[in-house]
Amino acid sequence: MKEASNRYILSIAGLDPSAGAGLTSDIKTFEAFGNYGLSVCTSVTIQNDIDFKASHWVETNIILDQIDILFDRFTIEVVKIGVVRNWDTLATIVDRLKIHNPAIKIILDPILKASAGYEFNENSNSSILDNILQRICMITPNYQEIQLLYPAKTIRETIAHITRHTNLYLKGGHNETEKGTDVVYINGKKPLVLSPRLSTVYEKHGSGCVLSSALAASIASGLTLEDSSRKAKQYTEQFLASNQGLLGTHQSFSLQKHSL
Repeated sequence: MKEASNRYILSIAGLDPSAGAGLTSDIKTFEAFGNYGLSVCTSVTIQNDIDFKASHWVETNIILDQIDILFDRFTIEVVKIGVVRNWDTLATIVDRLKIHNPAIKIILDPILKASAGYEFNENSNSSILDNILQRICMITPNYQEIQLLYPAKTIRETIAHITRHTNLYLKGGHNETEKGTDVVYINGKKPLVLSPRLSTVYEKHGSGCVLSSALAASIASGLTLEDSSRKAKQYTEQFLASNQGLLGTHQSFSLQKHSL
């Protein structure tokens, strides 16, 4: 028997032993929004909140088997994808998701390099990436990642290129001119600028994963992309302000109790 509910959200990402990023961080975020997090592992990493040693990639056929057995049991409308080995693997994953649910909403968090300098993605075939972008709901790079997606282009050119294919949430944590200001590009509309609302926040391991997961959880709850982006920003700031350490605390987040 298949379970049908918008409370199930799937994370396809890496396993971080510190639980600050990747699968475990995504699931904590989903559950803070009242959802149930399902997970498919793409990589077993050797890391903690300050040090990254290695990524041991899960074979593509095993990733697909994990996806298949979850869709056999659950109705999944929204999926968040984190680190993958390369664009070829990602394209295969997207193909399989679309077979199971042609209308599935995919949020792609393009994790290309760890803060410690380890590079994840093994190739940069732009034609494959173009095809992927056409089939997803939104991509959520930060200012460092967006420069690596299309290295031959400027940031402005890359924004224009991406938004011809899909929606873009550009995370502002690495924005040197306006720290913490996010910009969201949706369906050719005027960019939505999300400025910081809290005066005191602290750097957190995995904050990019948290924002993308909060975005997925808000979309699964039926909010528009604009309102989902606002909620994701609010939740991430709550996470950043939760304590002074590198590992943040996830707190229950009611969509009704926070103004848009």
